[in-house]
Amino acid sequence: MRIDLHTHSTASDGTDTPAELVRNAAASGLDVVALTDHDTTRGHAEAAAALPSGVTLVPGAELSCQVGGVSMHMLAYLFDPEEPELLRERELVRDDRVPRAHAMIAKLADLGVPVTWEQVKRIAGDGSVGRPHIASALVELGVVATVSDAFTEEWLADGGRAYAPKHELDPFDAIRLVKGAGGVTVFAHPAAATRGHTVPDEVIAELAAAGLDGIEADHMDHDEATRARLHAMAADLGVLATGSSDYHGSRKTCVLGEHTTDPGVYEELARRATGAAPVPGHATA
Repeated sequence: MRIDLHTHSTASDGTDTPAELVRNAAASGLDVVALTDHDTTRGHAEAAAALPSGVTLVPGAELSCQVGGVSMHMLAYLFDPEEPELLRERELVRDDRVPRAHAMIAKLADLGVPVTWEQVKRIAGDGSVGRPHIASALVELGVVATVSDAFTEEWLADGGRAYAPKHELDPFDAIRLVKGAGGVTVFAHPAAATRGHTVPDEVIAELAAAGLDGIEADHMDHDEATRARLHAMAADLGVLATGSSDYHGSRKTCVLGEHTTDPGVYEELARRATGAAPVPGHATA
């Protein structure tokens, strides 16, 4: 069984529609795929309606968090999307994305880079505006060669010259809220140092003590030694270790199923969740 628990669609900053994403998951030989758009569940219904037979959809979201001045992402799975407290926090994060994008565009203008709101909104389409859309604008203008090249201190990385903050959840609150909505939580790419500062190991231990279910060990931004260290950390902390592609369609170089999650780990995550259930495929691929 091949399981990918971290993907994005046009509901946030991916380039595949939710329907395209699940069809591409089937074509890639995946048995289970999680749709984890940033701070939104808007793509779930479309993905479920188009889900091919033989593929299971795990509804989820990637929540924007911050602890000790360090931004981090929390993958939340199988929670009740209508639970009021968690929904309110997700809406606060989502609604702050537009003023944040305007602030980053203004900083780029001060640096002599003519990115416009109209350009970024065109790239984002119906998705929640995020840094990858601004990064894509920089690629279009020839300022950087790839989206990843924009996530440096020179441009859009945390603390970078054109960086602007947005509303982010405290991760301890995120764990509490997701659990209150019947879901489970996994710390996304915890050692992705190329993205900026990372959360210290002692804070990860505190998150585990607070109820964190797992850490995403196998990820494109973790080299082999880092993946081994994170698997050992997960074992020491008594949390689960997952693997995922963090697929964004053509916006990033990773491919569906590049890293996968052990079936036993997936089954344990699903067992712990009470807010929603995995959705079995039914449509003709």
